[in-house]
Amino acid sequence: MPSESTPSGQPAKPPAPVSFLTIFPSVILPLFIGIMDQTIVATALPTIAARLGNVDLIAWVVAGYLIATAIAAPVYGRVGDAFGRRRMMVVALSVSIAGSVLSALSVSIEMLIAARFIQGIGGGGLITLSHALIGQSVAPRDRARYQGYLATVAVTASTVGPVVGGLLTQSFGWRSIFLFNIPFLILGMALVFRLPPRTTPFERFRFDFPGLLLLAVFVTSLLVFVQQTRRLDSIDLVLASALVVTAAVSITLLFLRERRATTPLLPLPLLRNPNIWRCNTIAFFHGALFVSLISFIPLYMRAVRGASASEIGLFMVPMTIGVGVGSSIVGQLVGRTGRTALFPSIGMPVVILLVLLLSVIADALSSIELTWYLGLVSLFLGSVMGVVQVTVQVESGKLLGTAVAALQLSRSLGAATGTALVGTVLFAALALAGTEISSDLRAVLQGSETALAALGEGATRTIRANVAIAFHSVYVTLAAFGVVTALMTWTMPRRSI
Repeated sequence: MPSESTPSGQPAKPPAPVSFLTIFPSVILPLFIGIMDQTIVATALPTIAARLGNVDLIAWVVAGYLIATAIAAPVYGRVGDAFGRRRMMVVALSVSIAGSVLSALSVSIEMLIAARFIQGIGGGGLITLSHALIGQSVAPRDRARYQGYLATVAVTASTVGPVVGGLLTQSFGWRSIFLFNIPFLILGMALVFRLPPRTTPFERFRFDFPGLLLLAVFVTSLLVFVQQTRRLDSIDLVLASALVVTAAVSITLLFLRERRATTPLLPLPLLRNPNIWRCNTIAFFHGALFVSLISFIPLYMRAVRGASASEIGLFMVPMTIGVGVGSSIVGQLVGRTGRTALFPSIGMPVVILLVLLLSVIADALSSIELTWYLGLVSLFLGSVMGVVQVTVQVESGKLLGTAVAALQLSRSLGAATGTALVGTVLFAALALAGTEISSDLRAVLQGSETALAALGEGATRTIRANVAIAFHSVYVTLAAFGVVTALMTWTMPRRSI
């Protein structure tokens, strides 16, 4: 069995055994809060816009958090490698508490966006360091089992976030969604000290501030461009072009900077590792596939099936359960057999076939049948991320936090880019089918009886049929994401741990 090693080729000292009840609660709480904060504001946005005004800026309440999370992840990873991941988790928890308090106290939409950015800086650390602390505290084979559990927690947090946000907003007002997590963050700070302390000496290094600046420019320009592409009916072509050029120039300069930096934010030798760059590619396209699937299926259920918001929530449950069960099963199998890449190498071709078949049979399935079918797709999608996390952790040596952060960044960018591309494909297919982005389409998506009655039964039926046809292109696009993911898993050099 291959042994875990450092980049210098020396075997890494295996972590001392630590009990499940010591490790898991200490990382599950920060991870859950960090991910839930991404979606908890979704159902509160209309209320926030009504109270604070400037509705045209409301999307930045979500986007600001996502941008900050993506930028912060490599920072926490690199600094955690140098000075200790446990103490950096305390920093991330403290920043999250500060951001939550400021968000709850916001008196304008601009202040709320700034507070959410601060909250996102903390959230990036919560998510990244949770995975890194597992790698630091758990032996390689056992990590697969833990990563399966973490995947279940992550998907659950994303799913329940809007539900919790809606209930809190309705019962206590929108400010309560930011106060809600403070007690849990404080508890997380107490629990993190139960983890074993760092046993390796601290690293002396100079932080790569130019690299951070270039990374921030790249991530911000890319994600703002993604936000632009989602507004196809009012896209600013000049702004979009400027964002693309800015992203291209900043990523090029970042590459040149990291080649010269003494202690780079994203060490290129690490990222050139054939296992690690494949894992980052897998994270990018798997994130694009899975997040696009859970983002656009509700749109399909509303526009084509006429499902209500509560019905859509129930329809999404098998997908949430599926990916969690799949991750847990694969984690157990990896722990018992030591094999890693085998499972996504089998699982992803099944996903590709199921998604392609969906483009043919989706309209013939009942809503219940479609829901369980998508649960099956998610079950096999669950074969990927735990294996990728374990592979990166084993290959990264002492730069474990940096490698995990790069993986998180790849997944975030993949999710954002993938949903933008799928949205472009969907609305382009609708245009070809004769349905432009218009008030008629919005009436169908809104689903209210008043809007549908004003539209008329014939027009409603036509739009729903066109949306169903357009989704065939969506399924093919998702399958293409799956093909790239499968190719990377098939060619992974490390097949076991």
